[in-house]
Amino acid sequence: MTDLDMTDLARTDLGPTAPSTASRGPVDRHARWTGVATGGLTACWLSTLGHGNGVLYALPAFGLCAVAGVLVGDALTAPARGPVRTAGLAPRRVRDHVPPRLTLLLTVLAIALVALLATAGAVASPDDLGRAGRRITLTCNGMTEAHSPWPGLYYGLPMLACLAVATGACGWSLRRIATRPGDEQSRRDRSLAIVAAWGIVVSVSLLGAAVTASASLLSLRCDGTTGTVATVFLVPMALVSLVTAPWLLFTICSPRAGRLRRTDRGVRR
Repeated sequence: MTDLDMTDLARTDLGPTAPSTASRGPVDRHARWTGVATGGLTACWLSTLGHGNGVLYALPAFGLCAVAGVLVGDALTAPARGPVRTAGLAPRRVRDHVPPRLTLLLTVLAIALVALLATAGAVASPDDLGRAGRRITLTCNGMTEAHSPWPGLYYGLPMLACLAVATGACGWSLRRIATRPGDEQSRRDRSLAIVAAWGIVVSVSLLGAAVTASASLLSLRCDGTTGTVATVFLVPMALVSLVTAPWLLFTICSPRAGRLRRTDRGVRR
């Protein structure tokens, strides 16, 4: 069954909606900043574990905290209410509110992350303590080389678990935003924040995995042509993630859900 969207077509008195809009912004903004701050503290704590190996845990943990902040802010924010004179009926779908280009980019990065972790897990080997998937071991010319950390199953499974949790939570939130009352611009702004929060998990996880894998391959002399080709793919992925992550973080920390719509500002003038 298709949900129906009650869209405002005429609104002559904006007075009752201004206090609601003004009160929505700070709550949402503070929740997002709290999530980012909590993620930063958690990442700093995790990065000190295991002689620096905790960085692979710290990055997805930071992204997950950022997602939590956005979801809490959305849950604590009531939709704007005010007098509605007339309304029209139109199908309401999640895909109509999410940013298409950003969503496509993040989907490609998510696929690249899963492929990288799956490949790294397939070629990984146990470390000296028998922990599976924690290092890579190569043999050539009668010489065996090993290097860790390596984004095998030891690190890859927690990262994939964070991605799965973030995907489910953000998908549920996007559905909630699409079906609850509110104006179209507010739904698009909040959907952008949700997609950006999910993208934080994807981009920082891909950044950590790609940098770790490329650093391990560059430190080995037995990687050969395969290692060189892998590095050619890993470095661009790391660079794209490095650029995307701060952009998404800025989007999360600068919520636009509390801003007035352009049409509303035009009427107010």
